[in-house]
Amino acid sequence: MARGTMHAPKENRRRRNAPTHSDKIHLSRDDVIRGPELVELTGRDDWPEGVVRWFAVWRRSAQAQAFEETDWLRLAMLAPIVEAYQRRPSAAALSEIRMNEERLGATVTDRMRARMTIEDDEDGQDAPVVKLVDARADIAKRLRAAE
Repeated sequence: MARGTMHAPKENRRRRNAPTHSDKIHLSRDDVIRGPELVELTGRDDWPEGVVRWFAVWRRSAQAQAFEETDWLRLAMLAPIVEAYQRRPSAAALSEIRMNEERLGATVTDRMRARMTIEDDEDGQDAPVVKLVDARADIAKRLRAAE
């Protein structure tokens, strides 16, 4: 064992520098359609229905309130990959889609990491959380009703 190369551990290594960003980004769930149309961004009017629906979901999302032109361009660049994935699913395409959507706050975890919160527009309360047990009960109820 080499002598003099190991240092005693320092006490209290807590971070002392202030964060370089604000605490949270507050967004509201208002169902407003934002941003340019996919045709306008890409110059293409022959997008499959699935890609058009995917893009429309992003336009109505609460996250779209924070989008800049570069974010809309990112979605436009991603549209051909979404189209290719819908035609012929592949792990590589799915990975690229997931990574890009992550940057835009697609999932709960992505939004938590970006410090985004989404509130209902009407009363300023947090959006309701649907629990898996509620969804299972609802599905079972629908199946019984269909019989």
